[in-house]
Amino acid sequence: MILVGQYDSPYTRRVAVSLGLLGFPFEHDARSVFADFDSMRTTNPLGRVPSLVLPDGTTLIDSAAILDWLDQQVGVERALLPPGGPARQQALQRMALATGTIDKVMAAAYERLIRPGAYRWPDWIKRCRTQAEGGLAALAALRWPGDASLGQAWITTACMVGYVRLADPDLLPPGRYPSLDAVSERCEALPAFQAAYPAEYFVPTAEPL
Repeated sequence: MILVGQYDSPYTRRVAVSLGLLGFPFEHDARSVFADFDSMRTTNPLGRVPSLVLPDGTTLIDSAAILDWLDQQVGVERALLPPGGPARQQALQRMALATGTIDKVMAAAYERLIRPGAYRWPDWIKRCRTQAEGGLAALAALRWPGDASLGQAWITTACMVGYVRLADPDLLPPGRYPSLDAVSERCEALPAFQAAYPAEYFVPTAEPL
């Protein structure tokens, strides 16, 4: 299998971590959605990451769909997301908070760093960061027991923490939310996380395009 996308994307990273934890061997194609946009569209017509190219040539797109496929391959006993009931709903809600926070931090960063300065919208940046702060506070208020099984809610939340601390570190300095610090520390110590850590996070130019 080939995983397409740089690990500066928390969505690509959560797929890479899940592949590692579940024992799937894969190659990493680190094309960039910015530098390799035309090439990326030959893999995913949306020009987005991640994509997972299966051995038979089938290409799966969107991290949620890829993670669902992985869980189906390993079966209920090893799946990273519970199959049903309150446990699944709880995990999905935590993942929704984490991915929503990612999306708002990403939107604010793109507005701040990609859009030409004359057209930037400070009120929109403030709104997105306020929404991200809400997601962080809500996740931090939940219980994250250290002996809990390491499922997809943990993986996605830890990838979110890493992304926020690199894209907008003022939102999540160490010590602000000790529970999220603990989630990150537990996960980042694992080989699957360390193997999928970006060597250098992409920082878009702040100059007018």
